[in-house]
Amino acid sequence: MQIPSVSVAVSGLVRVLWVLFGVGLLAGCAGPSLEDYSERAPALIPDQFFTGELSARGVVKDYSGEVIRTFDADISASWDDDGTGTLDEVFRFDDGEVQTRVWTLAPVEQGYRATAGDVVEPGMMEWQGNAIHMNYVLRVAYGDGTLDVRMDDWMYLVTPDTLINQTTMSKWGIEVGEIVLVIRKK
Repeated sequence: MQIPSVSVAVSGLVRVLWVLFGVGLLAGCAGPSLEDYSERAPALIPDQFFTGELSARGVVKDYSGEVIRTFDADISASWDDDGTGTLDEVFRFDDGEVQTRVWTLAPVEQGYRATAGDVVEPGMMEWQGNAIHMNYVLRVAYGDGTLDVRMDDWMYLVTPDTLINQTTMSKWGIEVGEIVLVIRKK
C-alpha cells in the first residue's frame, strides 16, 4: 500500500521532469541566429555578391540524407536604381529536368522581401556578417499535383567570390529534405 502524500509527490516530480524534458527538446530545436555571424568576414552584402553572372552546383537530399538529385545552375543577377534586385535562375538536374525561377528582392526596412512565381509565402532576406537567412514557402511538383514546402535558407560567404547555401525543407514541421549548393561569381 502506498502512502498518499508520497504518491502525490512522485506524481508531481514526474510532471516536473516531463516539463524539463520538453523545455530541453525545444531548446535543442533552436538554431543559430544571424547575430551569431555579425562579426564574421568576408561581409556578405546581397547587392554586391549577387551582381552579374554566377554559377551554382549542388545536391538535393531526401529526409534520410541520401543524395537523390544533383544539379547545376546559371544565375543572372541585377539591381535597378530603386535598389530592387532580380535573380534569374536556370537549374539543370541530372535527370534532365530544367527549372527556372526569377526572384525579385524588394528593399524593405529589415532587408529584402523575396518573391518568385512559385513562392507562395514570400521570404524576408536578412543578413549580418558573412551570412544571409531567408525562410519562405515554395510550391513544388509532387506526383500529379503540387506540395507547399517550407524552405529555411542559410547562405555563408566563404571567400569574396564563393558562397555556400544550405536549405532545410520541411512540411508540417517535419524535415523532408535538404539542398546544399555552392554559388560562385563568374
